[in-house]
Amino acid sequence: MTSTDLAPADARHQPLTDADKLAQEAATAAQVRRLANHPDVVALRVEKVRTQIDAVIWLGIFLGLAFTMVNVQSFAAAGAATWSLGWLAGWLLDPMVSLVLVAVLRAEQVTARYQVDTGRWAHRTKWFAFLATYVMNTWKSWTHFDVAGVVLHSVPPVLVFLAAETAPVLRDKLTEAVMAAAGTAFTGQADPAGNQPVTAAPVPTEPVTGEPPATSDPTRPRRRPATRKAAAKPARKLRADYLAEARAAWAPGTEITPAWVRSVCPEISRGTSKNVADDLTAETTARPAVAPEPADQPAATDEREAA
Repeated sequence: MTSTDLAPADARHQPLTDADKLAQEAATAAQVRRLANHPDVVALRVEKVRTQIDAVIWLGIFLGLAFTMVNVQSFAAAGAATWSLGWLAGWLLDPMVSLVLVAVLRAEQVTARYQVDTGRWAHRTKWFAFLATYVMNTWKSWTHFDVAGVVLHSVPPVLVFLAAETAPVLRDKLTEAVMAAAGTAFTGQADPAGNQPVTAAPVPTEPVTGEPPATSDPTRPRRRPATRKAAAKPARKLRADYLAEARAAWAPGTEITPAWVRSVCPEISRGTSKNVADDLTAETTARPAVAPEPADQPAATDEREAA
């Protein structure tokens, strides 16, 4: 065998046609779209957005509470001499209220991630902390009928209150976005953008018998292999599931409020209960009123026939 026989042959290069290039681009785009809508990728993106939202909201809350601290101290000191005990004790009032408010908001930050309601007392504590801060900030302005002072000292506490009420709703919506992406992927439904669903591969169950595999002997009786039962995990409820429960529990004449929705769906969060109440209200008001059928009057008919 000579060196000529061992030399590799030149490959035959053929230029790609326009159709081949478009086919390759379409395949690449389809793969990128499938991966972009994968529930893990969606969850990662939502976590990044959640972190940014939490950081901005917390920054705004702390700046607002720091602004109100001076006004609350002057309200608590009530003209006490500087560096006196009354003047120093006035600086403790606003942090006392603010720390309790921050503790409640921190708890809601964790519970909203799993759509768990914190209960009535947490909501009442937030309202009391907000009202106390608002009254102590605007008391002097109201007593002197200073409109500009009322507006100036009302903006920070009101903004803190709105941020405290809006943050759990935003976190609840982000959690619903992750669950919707996961539900679309594992149920095989198409997403609103028209993308192909990313279905999970079935996990084969292996027999747990501790015996060697059965042979092909037809005379040997076959035993039914015992399969390992997967532990049933409770599925996460979506907004549509809560709406179905509330729709089944609703009766004509019942006032639809977020509190009523939470009473029929105990595990629902506060933000989702408001959305479910709005959806159910829209459904009930959109139903056409059914006119009552006239009652039969056989007696009057008989009298007319007799006449």
